[in-house]
Amino acid sequence: MNGTDAVRPAVAVLGAGISGLVAAWELERRGHDVVVLEADARIGGRIWTHRFAGPDGPVAELGAMRIPPDHTLTLRYVDRLGLGPRLRPFATILSEPDNRLRVGRRLVRVRDAAGPLTDDTRERAGGGPHRPDALLFTGWLHAMVRAIAPAELRELARRDLGKLLAVAGRVDLAPFVDDGRADLGGALAAHPGLRAACDPRLESFLDDLVRESGPGMVRLAGGMAQLTDAVAARLRRPVRTRHEVTALDVRADGVRVALAGPRVPAALTYPVVLCTIPFSVLRRLRLTGVSADKLAAVRTLDYGAATKVALHCREAFWTGDGIAGGGSAPGGRVRQTYYPPVEGDPDDGAALLGSYTIAEDADALGHLPPARRHAAVLGELRDLHPALGGPAAIRETVSVAWGERRWHRGCAARRWGLTEAARVREAERTACPQGRLFFAGEHCSATPAWINAGIETALDAVERIDAFLRRAGDRPGAGASA
Repeated sequence: MNGTDAVRPAVAVLGAGISGLVAAWELERRGHDVVVLEADARIGGRIWTHRFAGPDGPVAELGAMRIPPDHTLTLRYVDRLGLGPRLRPFATILSEPDNRLRVGRRLVRVRDAAGPLTDDTRERAGGGPHRPDALLFTGWLHAMVRAIAPAELRELARRDLGKLLAVAGRVDLAPFVDDGRADLGGALAAHPGLRAACDPRLESFLDDLVRESGPGMVRLAGGMAQLTDAVAARLRRPVRTRHEVTALDVRADGVRVALAGPRVPAALTYPVVLCTIPFSVLRRLRLTGVSADKLAAVRTLDYGAATKVALHCREAFWTGDGIAGGGSAPGGRVRQTYYPPVEGDPDDGAALLGSYTIAEDADALGHLPPARRHAAVLGELRDLHPALGGPAAIRETVSVAWGERRWHRGCAARRWGLTEAARVREAERTACPQGRLFFAGEHCSATPAWINAGIETALDAVERIDAFLRRAGDRPGAGASA
């Protein structure tokens, strides 16, 4: 079929991540004929569950790994797909008393961190008298920024520490400081001046920081890929993998999709196309029939990288150190280390998410060849967990550098430093259709980087496409299959 330019009377969805799969399912439910084209050999996009040691072995999440309690769209689809009984609590970074964090040059347990954090904050602020609750709140906020945020925001937090501490000293933070910990979300909500004391780029990151470290997070026992697999299983035809899009041409009567791949047509034309391809990838394709403003949006949208390194360990040795789950923050190139629960046969070993990094930290590891990347992470992890230096402690190591993956070129869109109104405007700009070419994906949301954003924009695109086809007089399901 190579060299042909056939017309297919169906809606083509480009990309089989959560956005594309949900959109395809919902369009089919409305009676439309849909085909999903995916460049990769696998489906799921940035939801990627790796299972060590066969189908029943321990699970490592190389992509999305948790669902916040306020992400109601994601939880709704979990229930609709019959996955509700698989939901389990997700222990977040520094949530367990025996998780470790780096304070200065020391690794300390969370249960023992109050004193070191208070002393470190006072020293960074240049000494002087400060209220204990202000020092502890500021210390914990900075600890979370150091654990989760990219280098740019860590530097902004360090620069503005004195200003934040001064504001913290003028409000009553005692209700939000208990047993050596700090309720960051509660304090920030009760005292908006704390946010205003932060640089705008850091201030816009605080919502994600509070969400990532707050209570109520859940996960899917057995892996998050069950979500995308369950949607794909409900589609009328299988996803067509290894269909790489190389160009899009928007015409008056359809969208011509140029393709590459083994035994794949050179081009197909569809009455309507929904593109969920990340703009970091789309900007490398040839786009015609698209407005200058849309091209500018595609070319300039900022993306952050993420790199994950997972270890298949002989046993869950960390339980001997009192760690029951959650995540440690050892700093360095490792940044974050998570301890998934052992849910299968202990003889199959245990998964350890040895390193989770974002932005330039992810690039530093992601640019390395996998063997050097794994060695670098393991070298630092032995400082956190000396047991990793023991004989046969590790069975296998795998990693994903999302910034380096051809089909993704990043982990998620970033809109830091924008006001809420500006984020909404930019989201609409990315989602704005171009004739018969529509868009969805987390990058089309004002709150990107989560599964919920992908589903939200998919449902919005379904409404737009359904209305367009009915206005155009195209009957749902008419014509031959693609």
